[in-house]
Amino acid sequence: MSELIPAWVGDRLAPVDKLEVHLKGLRHKAVSVFVMDGENVLIQRRSEEKYHSPGLWANTCCTHPGWTERPEECAVRRLREELGITGLYPAHADRLEYRADVGGGMIEHEVVDIYLAYAKPHMRITPDPREVAEVRWIGLYDLAAEAGRHPERFSKWLNIYLSSHLDRIFGSILRG
Repeated sequence: MSELIPAWVGDRLAPVDKLEVHLKGLRHKAVSVFVMDGENVLIQRRSEEKYHSPGLWANTCCTHPGWTERPEECAVRRLREELGITGLYPAHADRLEYRADVGGGMIEHEVVDIYLAYAKPHMRITPDPREVAEVRWIGLYDLAAEAGRHPERFSKWLNIYLSSHLDRIFGSILRG
């Protein structure tokens, strides 16, 4: 894999191989993006090729910034790389920290910057099949209800966002 991401080693932020970060459960930086169209959110089912959480539904896209990459640049980059979406400028919504066992001996312990982006009319979505198996639009409340009924179909982080931080992340949208 050999991709260096920002992780804390002791009290120091350092570039650490992504796989090592997850195997050791190191606290690390991450970025999550939700593309919205009103109260509808674009979600993706992760490719079966993903090294963890394959085949599970997740938010529009998520990743880890490169060692020298700013979170907002990372958000734009991953929209383009995973979904072929360009021309959106995600707005920072929140920063959360969570720790979750994602299977296969891997732990996500993320300090995640969460971004919201607003879909444009006729926005083109061209998923990279190595990253994304399928996409769909779903109402935010319907997504939260579906994840509550069938948490095993969704990534651990999306379940955490929806069950514990829904208003914190989406409050401005939900309040209209």
